[in-house]
Amino acid sequence: MRQAAHTLAVATRGAGLHEFTREVVAWTGGQGMQTGLLTLFCRHTSASLLIQENADPDVART
Repeated sequence: MRQAAHTLAVATRGAGLHEFTREVVAWTGGQGMQTGLLTLFCRHTSASLLIQENADPDVART
């Protein structure tokens, strides 16, 4: 089984919701794997990860 690791730094200007889907998709797409497991780890005590699958078009509206 092949494994890959990467550190993604997200620069922010304070609290808020910060979208980094494009960066994750670009990295995973460049790995050349067809199936697998992606684990995201937020290394900050006050950070949380919001996962949404964009199944409902209303969710993507701001």
